[in-house]
Amino acid sequence: MAVLRTPDSRFEGLAGFDFPVRTIDVDGGPLGPLRIAHVDAGPADGPVVLLMHGEPSWSYLYRKMIPLLVAAGYRCVAPDLVGFGRSDKPTAQEDYTYERHVGWMSEWFLANALGAASGIRGQTEGVTLFCQDWGGLIGLRLVAAMPERFVRVCAANTFLPTGEGKASEAFEAWRNFSQTVPDFDSGLIVNMGTARGIGAAEQAAYNAPFPDDSFKAGARRFPMLVVTDPDMPSAAENRAAWNVLERFEKPFLTLFGDKDFVTLGAEKVLQARIPGAKGQPHRLIAEAGHFCQEDAGEELAAELLGWMGKAG
Repeated sequence: MAVLRTPDSRFEGLAGFDFPVRTIDVDGGPLGPLRIAHVDAGPADGPVVLLMHGEPSWSYLYRKMIPLLVAAGYRCVAPDLVGFGRSDKPTAQEDYTYERHVGWMSEWFLANALGAASGIRGQTEGVTLFCQDWGGLIGLRLVAAMPERFVRVCAANTFLPTGEGKASEAFEAWRNFSQTVPDFDSGLIVNMGTARGIGAAEQAAYNAPFPDDSFKAGARRFPMLVVTDPDMPSAAENRAAWNVLERFEKPFLTLFGDKDFVTLGAEKVLQARIPGAKGQPHRLIAEAGHFCQEDAGEELAAELLGWMGKAG
């Protein structure tokens, strides 16, 4: 059972991404200790905004949002999921399961004492979660497991599947592509998932965590872990999470890119089923794709700041 770690030199000189990075080890079971890296920017005693990325990106995705949030006094914590960014990368696809991802990030979350329940590092309120793609599939599970530690949630181009609905044609095409494309080019994939496009330097930054294909097992595996059948692994756990989310009355906002053909429409399900979504200023962000943080990062940060100031 091999675990790889991307050399730090791969992350040097990335434009617009010069933030403090911390690491912590979690229990990888038979894989041994796994290092999870995260950006930790802003005042140590500021209200925490947890920024969770998905597939096949990493915390670089939040480089446009973090400076605006930090300038407003928030502490931004943006982890790299196991298999991505600066975090460790098991080399076998079978090393990755949905429940392992939830377990790894739950341990990381608690080890960093995030949330008002901890009373650590001068925190005065719970965590605000901003989650996109797999950042939501995992992040919403954290909310369901520890709702007392979260003060509000903003979901962007994400959902929590239980397998009852039919997967979109766009998702099926993406899943097939992820398993058959000879060169899993993360920079190109992120570019394809935007409405406005990203440049060569940005594409290179998304490829930086993956020196070669042996580092990409997690990126290739994620699409196969999405629950598309009610009998799949993690379907029952997600249904149990929904039982909590359907009683979650704290503010819950959706900000979806209007050009995302994979998850668009899921925002209506979140708005209908989660009590805290009632009366919130939900928006579709114009000319933004699946990776809305690339297309409209500054706009998303402004929306989030205005909402946090009003949502309480």
